[in-house]
Amino acid sequence: MPIEYRVRDLIGRMSLKEKIGQMTMPFPPATAALRDGSVGGVNAGRGPCHSAPVKDWADKADELQQAALQSRLGIPLILGADAVHGHNNAYGTTIFPHNVGLGATRDAELIRRIGAATALEARAGGINYTFAPCVAVVKDLRWNRCYESYSEVPEIVGKMASIITGLQGLPPAEHTKGHPFVAGRNNVIACAKHFVGDGGTEGGKNEGDTRISNDKLEMVHMAPYLDCISQNVCTVMASFSSYNGQKMHSNKFLLTDVLKNKLGFKGFVISDWEGIDKLKENENPEGADYRVCAALGINAGIDMVLGPRDVVKFQDDLMSLVEAGEVPISRINDAVERILRVKFAAGIFEHPFSDRSLLDLVGCKLHREIAREAVRKSLVLLKNGKDPEKPLLPLDKNARKILVAGTHADDLGYQCGAWTVRWIGDSGRTTIGTTILDAIKQTVGPETEVIFEQCPSVDTLSAHDFAFAIVAVVNKR
Repeated sequence: MPIEYRVRDLIGRMSLKEKIGQMTMPFPPATAALRDGSVGGVNAGRGPCHSAPVKDWADKADELQQAALQSRLGIPLILGADAVHGHNNAYGTTIFPHNVGLGATRDAELIRRIGAATALEARAGGINYTFAPCVAVVKDLRWNRCYESYSEVPEIVGKMASIITGLQGLPPAEHTKGHPFVAGRNNVIACAKHFVGDGGTEGGKNEGDTRISNDKLEMVHMAPYLDCISQNVCTVMASFSSYNGQKMHSNKFLLTDVLKNKLGFKGFVISDWEGIDKLKENENPEGADYRVCAALGINAGIDMVLGPRDVVKFQDDLMSLVEAGEVPISRINDAVERILRVKFAAGIFEHPFSDRSLLDLVGCKLHREIAREAVRKSLVLLKNGKDPEKPLLPLDKNARKILVAGTHADDLGYQCGAWTVRWIGDSGRTTIGTTILDAIKQTVGPETEVIFEQCPSVDTLSAHDFAFAIVAVVNKR
């Protein structure tokens, strides 16, 4: 039957408790909560344990789905992970450059292929939803998440939104724009984030306030979302940040009037992690409880709540808000319709479990070649030596001595950056890969001596034909 018929039929069978359950996405809850339909999705991004291989992810995902299918209505779960530069939280997967590097490629077709590869590796582990891509337009490099932005130019960010087609698949020409679409079992649900203006906060403050006119917000920060919606992105994540003093998680004008009504977005809006809870710190009088936060967020247009700090309290509060008429039942029905629409569009009802046939593609040669292509195309050479007639690059691989310096030169974790195994990244051999030092040693001639020092002296530098300094500049969180 058509998706809209299936949505109306299923929602007509649901109790209020089951509807509110569909609107909730915590970390993996107790099995009992899954069996009684108390959650509609799970943030599975931590995996079954730290540094777990994808097969273990698949085992855990299938366990969660099996429990959910035992609920009264047997509604399967959306299983989400921050697969933002590959399926980066799982060990041994293909790690692609971060968005700041991909934006430098200007290659929309390459970005689409990266999305397709990421989808395959995520689906191998049972993940059917990624909290990506970030389509922030960064306007201040002091923002400590600027590496998640493709560019400071809205047109480039919009062009890189081609990753959505890679993640979700290419819809047929007759598919209605703005309506969710996922091609099949080799694809995942995508999420455009963080709506809207997260890259334009004053002073680059994370979760800060973007103070600009409506026209500038539309021309700069909202423009990439038009590209995302035109590619039928399934979900949009609200930003932690504020717009002219108002938290986005409570901004009904932007979330509902603009995104859903004016732009025609038919998927669902998801909160950022504990985004509803954080309204207490910014929108409520001191001492107000989370009941007020739930009313603000849901009435503003949040459809699925990612990580409420206290799941039971959030659901009880929302239940009482509906019963008291403070949150209209029509708002609940709209939210659940949107969530079910995405689940049906993604084929999760037909195929809830992981696809073990994809496991051989995790970290495969083809995907790593795509990653290498992305690295090559993302490199930006500012100046090739002092004399144009005698360029420094390419280096002579038969040089007598080469010095490689800096803590990042022989640290795979630092090289991969944040959102790799751990959300803030880590040092050491966190996954499978080659460090810059390893690569240089593998490339130079047999007579070349490669010396590594983290902090070399001036005398050491002068004793070598070439010196590499691998430097990372970060701003304090």
